[in-house]
Amino acid sequence: MSDIVFVNPPYETIEAGKEYVKHVINRSPSLGILFLAAKVREGGFEPKIVESDLQNYTNEEVAQIILDQNPKFVGFTLFTVGVLNSVEISKIVRAKNPDIHIIVGGPHISSMGVETLKKFDIFDVGVVFEGELIINDLLHALQDKTPLADVDGIVYRDASGEVKVTHAPEQIKELDKLPMPAWDLLPNFPDAYLPAIFDYPRAPVATYSASRGCPFKCEFCDTSTFGAKVRYNSPEYVYNIMKYLSDTYGIKHLQFVDDLFVANRKIVTELCNLLIEKPIDMTWSCTARVDTVKPEVLAKMKAAKCWEISYGIESGSDEMLKAMRKSIKSQQSEDAIRWTNEAGINVKGLFMLGYPGETRETIQTTKEFVSRLTLTKMNLSKFTPYPGSPIYKKLYNTSIRDEDWERLNGMNFVYTADGFTEDELEEKYQEVIGSFYQRKSIMFHYTKMALANPTHLIRLLKMGIGVLKTKVGLKAY
Repeated sequence: MSDIVFVNPPYETIEAGKEYVKHVINRSPSLGILFLAAKVREGGFEPKIVESDLQNYTNEEVAQIILDQNPKFVGFTLFTVGVLNSVEISKIVRAKNPDIHIIVGGPHISSMGVETLKKFDIFDVGVVFEGELIINDLLHALQDKTPLADVDGIVYRDASGEVKVTHAPEQIKELDKLPMPAWDLLPNFPDAYLPAIFDYPRAPVATYSASRGCPFKCEFCDTSTFGAKVRYNSPEYVYNIMKYLSDTYGIKHLQFVDDLFVANRKIVTELCNLLIEKPIDMTWSCTARVDTVKPEVLAKMKAAKCWEISYGIESGSDEMLKAMRKSIKSQQSEDAIRWTNEAGINVKGLFMLGYPGETRETIQTTKEFVSRLTLTKMNLSKFTPYPGSPIYKKLYNTSIRDEDWERLNGMNFVYTADGFTEDELEEKYQEVIGSFYQRKSIMFHYTKMALANPTHLIRLLKMGIGVLKTKVGLKAY
């Protein structure tokens, strides 16, 4: 039995009859939960992790797993899209275990913890900011029945039922002092946790975040959890993490998922030097801003086995980039992509369509811009005003609204720019993304990847079999 069950709730319910898509979508675990599980284990508590979407669990199945463990605590990590499912799970659990403490954290709670606890009385406590600093103090306070007012970094209800906020804790200054993520608590790790198809050259794959914080002020982004101050793991620590993953789990590719991995050139260069001097049988990929890379750093990254960089480009229109407060120009994106190509590193472009102020002209500008770029991959998200972001408050003049929470996942046009209907934006979306993926060079690239890497080919075959079974009325998986 476990003392605390950490739950990543259902976010993306797969439509009935289309279960076959699970073979190609992202199946990476929540790093936040892995860090928290490791931290509570240091504090003497026994954790369990439930990755709902990765197992395709229903709310009822998640609730039963929690009840079977009979824990003192359950902790949900929340993005807005998962709140309502967490409420439903909590109600089922509370009905059969009225004494359980239900704790919520994650980006949604860091940006609007007070509003969420006022709206949903099923949640007992919210953890804001970086949970590793808070979680053990909170669990001991709940267990020992000491005042929650003495625990920093939480939202709670006092004896009268009023929602209160305690003092904000200091940020974690030295990331190297955090425990290693509890990968050992994931059933069948790493084989069951592949990223989206074609997002890696070899398997098995793991993810890691080597920095926290972002000083930039993009209007569409919520930085409530980690704040503006950027903090980094040391190069030696990151190298040791990579070596551990290689030696212990046979990891062949590591995805760095932090936004500013490349921003500190000194740290990146030192890490690359370590990887060159003491090679590990592992490639890696990362995310970067286009204004943080230079040719000499990219050359060093390539020598250290960097396989791909994902750039947040967002739009080909400088007018739209200015509206987003992205603090870059389209020419900087072109330069960074050219330099990355010259270094021999693959480039993934991350774009957004439908931001306020978007017009047919700016969409056409982006489409033409994409056609000029030498990308190997393109992600196009549908603009989503996330609670906690500056643009959310500007659009709605409030910090929280009831509607559309289950659609806030970047895959729905929950907001339509002036002059468009949702159907018109969807048509433009298909036009832009189709113009990229229908290129012969792109189709050839993915065909080559599928043939070169057995895991990609197997995943495609499993999806194809699922599609055929669905057409003839058999179970899709």
